[in-house]
Amino acid sequence: MFKMSFWLMVFSVCCFMTPSPKGEVRGIVFGLVCFFVCLWSFLEITTSSQYNDSIQAYAAGAVEAAVTSQLIYKHWMNTLMGYCGPFTTQSGYCERLKAFITTNLQWVQEQIEKQPSSPYWYQVRLALLQLKGLEDSYNDQLSFPTGPLCINPFGFLLFQLSGDLEDLESALNKSSQIRPLGSGSCSALIKLLPNNKDLLVSHDTWSTYQSMLRIMKKYMFAFRVSPLGSLSPAFSSYPGAIFSGDDFYILSSGLVTLETTIGNSNPALWKFVQPSGTVMEWLRNIVANRLAVTGKDWAEIFSKYNSGTYNNQWMIVNYNHFTPGKTDIKGELFVVLEQIPGQIVYTDKTEELLKKGYWASYNIPYYEDIFNASGCNELVEKFGPWFSKDQNPRAQIFRRNQTAVTDVDSMIRLMRYNNFKEDPLSKCEGCIPPANGENAISARSDLNPANGTYPFGALKQRPHGGTDMKMTSYWMFRDYGMMAVSGPTWDQVPPFQWSASPYTDLLHMGHPDTWAFKPIKVCLGFCWKILMCVSLHCVSIE
Repeated sequence: MFKMSFWLMVFSVCCFMTPSPKGEVRGIVFGLVCFFVCLWSFLEITTSSQYNDSIQAYAAGAVEAAVTSQLIYKHWMNTLMGYCGPFTTQSGYCERLKAFITTNLQWVQEQIEKQPSSPYWYQVRLALLQLKGLEDSYNDQLSFPTGPLCINPFGFLLFQLSGDLEDLESALNKSSQIRPLGSGSCSALIKLLPNNKDLLVSHDTWSTYQSMLRIMKKYMFAFRVSPLGSLSPAFSSYPGAIFSGDDFYILSSGLVTLETTIGNSNPALWKFVQPSGTVMEWLRNIVANRLAVTGKDWAEIFSKYNSGTYNNQWMIVNYNHFTPGKTDIKGELFVVLEQIPGQIVYTDKTEELLKKGYWASYNIPYYEDIFNASGCNELVEKFGPWFSKDQNPRAQIFRRNQTAVTDVDSMIRLMRYNNFKEDPLSKCEGCIPPANGENAISARSDLNPANGTYPFGALKQRPHGGTDMKMTSYWMFRDYGMMAVSGPTWDQVPPFQWSASPYTDLLHMGHPDTWAFKPIKVCLGFCWKILMCVSLHCVSIE
């Protein structure tokens, strides 16, 4: 029997107020959050142009913390509790990390002060002010900063650095690292439907299961010094984060930006990861989204001050250059960028998208220079075709199954696909047993036997897999619309259940026991609009 799965716990509304010169009280920022609908929370932050940009940014962070504080606490406990804390066994690494972050923040602050008229550094400052407001509000210490920004290196900045930390741990010689060899971090597919009927853009986050407290966010900033790009991004995100992290963004500029992680397996490149002269990936991501009008703009802005951390393949879709049914597309529709330490490559891949009808991304570099420089060629020599661009299991599954994508529903089915016990393409050479839950579009590594034999860490049993699915289309993106599913896939495999898993002792505050949720349609306007959308689509088997 189906039951409506409305985990709607509470509406939380917060308005950050300040007195006007006439003594009136006016609202700077309005924040509205709805908890939970099919294990998504929804947050909308709107600022007022009556106030200067700095106050807007700080207040936006303050309001977000006020309405999501319970989620922030639970997410911190689930994912960051003890990371470089007072009882850490990694004190040497933590000292190096703190010094690195501190030096980097000092260098960034110097650039902000030296270049006050730079649009780039202006947006960097606003993003840091938003982060400052978030942390100050959570700690009940609101005080608008009038001098240089003081950011706690081991505070909420760690939420923003979640991706950067994967590479900083290697660069700074942490003895036990987050990311095992070969660990996938997301699947993505851009699919052009027959006769250019529509252009679908989809993304699966792959992560630890402890990270599954999620928030769909939409910011509507009214900055007076407006960039040409987008001040109204909608994105999948997490408590305490002011960017996506997945990453998946729908932007008012007409761009949709997303990525999958390609990492770096060449130790010689870590010398390029330096605290001075670089901006961490999460910040470059925010600034590119705000300033860019085209895919090429985005790539050029993002390429500045390469940190060599959170090394990804970015895909930038420009819906301004797509009209359903129109076939004479010449270019500028699709740009692909890849980053590793010391190098960024990007080109317009519109022609290839039009020729093949799809673009799949699965944590393997596309550009040969990036593939070889990052050490993937050596991994192929050592471990075989699992690390190759064309013969990786997901590459083959995407190539075989993308032809069946003809509409939104079939796209969702492909992005949630994991039939590892039956699909020959999910077999793992050198694994006992050969079928492997990692080798699918949406991974379920928890289903691999603990006593199996595996050639490298990514294929072992672990609390890791595809933790969501998001997708949009030409017809949805204009209203910040998307389809979304929260939790590991359960289409061809059993739903993930904490109490029946080997991971009952892992902290998972705020999680349901069983993750068996169906897709919902998200319309990121006001929360009432969200509820009108999801109420018709959110069902789960009980």
